[in-house]
Amino acid sequence: MRKNVNLLLLTFLFTITSLGQTLNVTGVVKDATTGEVLPGVSISIKGTTLGTETDFDGLYSIKVDKGATLVFNYLGYQKKEVVVNESTINVSLSESAETLDEIVVIGYGTQTKKEVTGAVTVVGSATIEDLKPTRIEQALQGQVAGVNITQNSGSPGAASNIRIRGVSTNGDSRPLILLDGRVIEDLSVVNPSDIESINILKDAAAGIYGVRAANGVILVTTKNGRKNTEFKSMLNIEGGLQQTTRKIPLLNATEYALLANEAFAANGESLPFPNITGLGQGTNWQDQAFETAPTYSIDYSLNKGTEKSTYSLGLSVLSQDGIVGGAKSNFNRRNARFNFNTDILENLKFTSSTIYTNTNKKNLIENTLGSVLFNAVNMPPTTPVFDTNGDFSQPPVTGTGIEVANPLAQIDQAQNRTWVNKISGSYGLNYKFLDYFSAETRFQANYSVSNANTFNQIFSYGNGNVFNVDQSTFVDFKQSFFDYTFDAFLKYERVYKDVHDVKAMIGTSVFKTTGRFETILTSNATGTNLNDVVLGAPVLNGNGLEIFRNNNNGSNLSFDSRLLSYFARLQYAYDGKYLFSAVIRRDGSSNFGPKNKFGYFPTASVGWVASEEDFLKDSKLISFLKLRASYGIIGNDRIGGFRFVSVLNGEAEYVFNNQLAQGLAIGPIANPEVRWEQQKPLDIGFDVELFNKVNITADYFRKTTDDLLVAAQTSGIIGVAAPGSSVPFINAGSVVNKGFEFSIGYKEVVNEDFNFNINYNFTTLDNEVTFVGNQTGIIEGGSFGVGQEPPSRMEAGFPIGYFYGYKTNGLFQTQADVNAHATQTNAAPGDLRFVDVNGDGVITPDDRTYIGDPIADLTMGLNLSFNYKNFDFNAYAFASLGNEIVRNYERNLPLTNRPTYYLDRWTGPGTSNSFPRVTTGATGNTLFSDFYVEDGSFLRLQSLQLGYSFSDSVLEKLQFDKLRFYVRASNLFTLTKYRGFDPTTSNGSPIGGGIDQGFYPNPRTFFFGMNVNF
Repeated sequence: MRKNVNLLLLTFLFTITSLGQTLNVTGVVKDATTGEVLPGVSISIKGTTLGTETDFDGLYSIKVDKGATLVFNYLGYQKKEVVVNESTINVSLSESAETLDEIVVIGYGTQTKKEVTGAVTVVGSATIEDLKPTRIEQALQGQVAGVNITQNSGSPGAASNIRIRGVSTNGDSRPLILLDGRVIEDLSVVNPSDIESINILKDAAAGIYGVRAANGVILVTTKNGRKNTEFKSMLNIEGGLQQTTRKIPLLNATEYALLANEAFAANGESLPFPNITGLGQGTNWQDQAFETAPTYSIDYSLNKGTEKSTYSLGLSVLSQDGIVGGAKSNFNRRNARFNFNTDILENLKFTSSTIYTNTNKKNLIENTLGSVLFNAVNMPPTTPVFDTNGDFSQPPVTGTGIEVANPLAQIDQAQNRTWVNKISGSYGLNYKFLDYFSAETRFQANYSVSNANTFNQIFSYGNGNVFNVDQSTFVDFKQSFFDYTFDAFLKYERVYKDVHDVKAMIGTSVFKTTGRFETILTSNATGTNLNDVVLGAPVLNGNGLEIFRNNNNGSNLSFDSRLLSYFARLQYAYDGKYLFSAVIRRDGSSNFGPKNKFGYFPTASVGWVASEEDFLKDSKLISFLKLRASYGIIGNDRIGGFRFVSVLNGEAEYVFNNQLAQGLAIGPIANPEVRWEQQKPLDIGFDVELFNKVNITADYFRKTTDDLLVAAQTSGIIGVAAPGSSVPFINAGSVVNKGFEFSIGYKEVVNEDFNFNINYNFTTLDNEVTFVGNQTGIIEGGSFGVGQEPPSRMEAGFPIGYFYGYKTNGLFQTQADVNAHATQTNAAPGDLRFVDVNGDGVITPDDRTYIGDPIADLTMGLNLSFNYKNFDFNAYAFASLGNEIVRNYERNLPLTNRPTYYLDRWTGPGTSNSFPRVTTGATGNTLFSDFYVEDGSFLRLQSLQLGYSFSDSVLEKLQFDKLRFYVRASNLFTLTKYRGFDPTTSNGSPIGGGIDQGFYPNPRTFFFGMNVNF
């Protein structure tokens, strides 16, 4: 008996000792496939903020209680957890293509993918490297459900329009873009090869960034070095040739002359071409305007890490000529990036990122009446490029209007350049204390100077042409911008009893942006190009000045805008199953008056990781399942500054001592009551993984925008038509965007030689204006033809920016048809037959109605990639369905050229019911109607790439870590019914978008490139 008692006592003492035992755990961490050691692996004790990292040899040492769990994290590898039962633990980590999806940037911090309760999508560096985009936006189109991107133009360096979950305002719909935590206006300053990841916040999760985030947030993180690594260099070189994807089929000289004769004869006029013999094909102006243009890019990066610090340097050059104008529309970009992070103390870390960007761009007239491509479509094919004297020819004296000009002359006369120098930096300190607390400060700043020069030489494009230059001028336009953001926040992170994971944060943010504009116009300049401009003798204007400063029609010569914000966030997770997150933010903006300067904007989200429940833990079908929902209110202040108070920034002329003097007057009319727009995003979604291979994400969203900031309707008596003045902004509108997002991905490793991935996503979108509170309930925008009413509208019950015009019902075939129809001015057999919408028996402007809209109902993306031994392949397609485009590149005058579909015109009863007759007489055929509205749906193969990487034996001889050659084609083909140059471009305006006046098409490009790692 005594023996048994002693045994029990010894057992009890051993158990107590074991429970309280602290082990000094050591080991090595290696790559599971190659066996190479992994330096810089993060090792933490689960449930605490304590941890360490592996050294250069992959070794680590850490003191930890027996029975605790060590968590091993390393970028590019799957996370691994190990329970401590011994003092030596060696770990092998497996690579994971999904790791960047697992670590998600959510604003002032990160979460694992499992913990995220909002609609957040991540695009990793691997995807960007596969696509090799010229601009980052091209890597997002079709890759991320709910994000739609259109380009303003296909010209080199053209900006893109990014819309996240629809168009929510008639004003500025751009999302907030943050590069390593700092605000940037667009993504052109970033070299795509420098990017580690892109995180897109699409729902209430964006609310942590306050008023600038009302249209969503794009978080860009650039690459960093790794600790305890030697120098690693990467060199990427790519060159390509660009060409247009399409030329509009136009009439040749003979066909053109025959149609012109027919039109003049129909109106009883003399034939302009009594003899068409010998006209032949004539001049193909599109062939003359388009050309094959080169492009190339080179980028180099260097990374290194020591025990305490990491370094990353990136240098890049991009040059791109235009498929219209060649070097006259060139764009080049130079980037330099330097990231440096260091541990000042064990618990004090410093981070920094600095980017310098220089861009140079030359421009041609685009997407407007009289642009180069507009004229390439409308110039008569009977006119040669040069006249008999060898000078550029001019269009006929009459019959083509005053906007049509020789496009080759326009290209030759283009003398302009814009260059931008921008430096952008982000610097922060992070201090950890008392085990569970950390304090962080960040200072981010951007400074840029933009210069633009234009030299207009004396030149005549034709009799009375609007582009004629009667007096040479030299314009020097300069603008400078500076902004900074200062963030400071305190975090508390702790896990209680292994099941209660609490993260809390409070902070403040200060943002200030300033800018200055200056234009200097010099008359009587001489020279042949921008490099040899000579300013001539003084030419006095009304004020006796040769040089005068233009204050941009009364807009501010300078501006100063500020934001002050306070915010708090609470995140809670119970047992890894039940998730909750809430944010409250108080934002103050200088754009609003004292009564409305501050606003409170709360957001919240919840999640349930159902796969952690007992009834799903052992499921062979469902590997992971999370349900989530979010809702909140986010403010928007994107209007002009100081619109709540009258400011002296308008233009005026005064008389002093009988002398006329220019001065200032009250500018835009003030509205002291103007206040925040409010967006209320709702999201309900789920994430599921099946068989550890199939990933599915689905979301229903509804985003309501209230108190929309719209321009009021006012009487001209109060002076809104004065130079520099404008109507006040009022809160008087509501817009709803709702839809469904779905994405599915499948990955399979067939064997060690072959693996593949396929990903597909789609987004539906229903946009509706629910309220417009001005006097008429309508806001108009856009332009069509010459002298016609605006074709786009914002009106309750319709999509924002819908097309408003006449609906047609075929063509009049006989005079009896004309007589039986509602009275239509100048109607005759062969003309468009307008629908009498209101049934009053007369076709009037009141019969105009909805005839289409520029917003797609459905967008889709498909990405397929595979690797077979040393070969890799990637294909990527994007589709947009349900949007319309207005065909507005036809001048429709007696002697302008026409597309070939006019060969199917009406020539008598029964010959056509779609294309009207040709005549020089007055008809209603050129009025804005659905005849000019076309289906803009398309399917485009965005990218196709095939690469080959050399084997390890070859690399060893060359002393390279990687050597890969590839061929790539972008924008390979587009399937569409639209007859214009390109269905994928748009000016991006919420009201007036989708109107094609000769869009510069996105080029088809064939590339050859190589990637080398040293």
